[in-house]
Amino acid sequence: MGGLQSAIWVGSFIALNHAWYQNYEKVDFHFFNDWPEWQQMDKAGHVWTSYQISRLSTGMWRWTGIKNKNAIILGSVSSIAYMSVIEIQDGFSDKWGFSTGDMLMNIAGAGIYLSQEFGWKEQRIQVKFSYYPFSYTPDIQARADDLFGKGAAEKILKDYNAQTYWLSINPRSFFPAGKFPAWLNLAVGYGARTMLGGRENVWTNEDGTVTDRSDIIRYRRFLLSADVDLTRMPVKKKWLKSVFSVISVLKIPAPAIEFNTQGKVVVYGMYF
Repeated sequence: MGGLQSAIWVGSFIALNHAWYQNYEKVDFHFFNDWPEWQQMDKAGHVWTSYQISRLSTGMWRWTGIKNKNAIILGSVSSIAYMSVIEIQDGFSDKWGFSTGDMLMNIAGAGIYLSQEFGWKEQRIQVKFSYYPFSYTPDIQARADDLFGKGAAEKILKDYNAQTYWLSINPRSFFPAGKFPAWLNLAVGYGARTMLGGRENVWTNEDGTVTDRSDIIRYRRFLLSADVDLTRMPVKKKWLKSVFSVISVLKIPAPAIEFNTQGKVVVYGMYF
């Protein structure tokens, strides 16, 4: 299992290098404060990634038959170790740098998983992700392609305007005597929109000219929705439980209501 996880790590690092680092020069190791960027959407992404790696890695270690406590610790520590390698790569990249904020969020994600396993012996609050392609107007499509890529895989990874991160809470686990179905969750989501740069919608083009699109207002989004905890579905087949466990990295589409910093309330019949 250790060899399998190592192989997955190496493969993912190669893919990440192709999608993220290959177009930027390597420089001496340095730090970079990116906390103010992207309305903290990237920080939410670090929490989700570290949490899910902890959860899935722990499940793999449990499968080997080692003690549950050891599996939890191995899964959480390996998650932080994996994410630390990515941060070190950032530290040698001319485009980025080692981010203390990212590392804190990596630790937070693993901590959310580990603390629940030791405290409640179950995951009552899960960190989930959803994505739906964001439509850009023709006048900013080139900027979006430059920032977030053109392929689906790149966009899922990079396009913060299209991502939503969720805390999916299981009411039944907190109120066992209640009438909530064991599989029904309440999800609280966070997202942001119309970001065309890390800190502002102003950028310098390759020819040195400056484009100022401050007229496009960046805003935060807060959402409420229902979700399904697939790990609590009453299924007996082990293979199906494994499939549900993997799919649980994603929030299940459902109706939602949005409150945003533009002062608007938006209702979605189905939110993906």
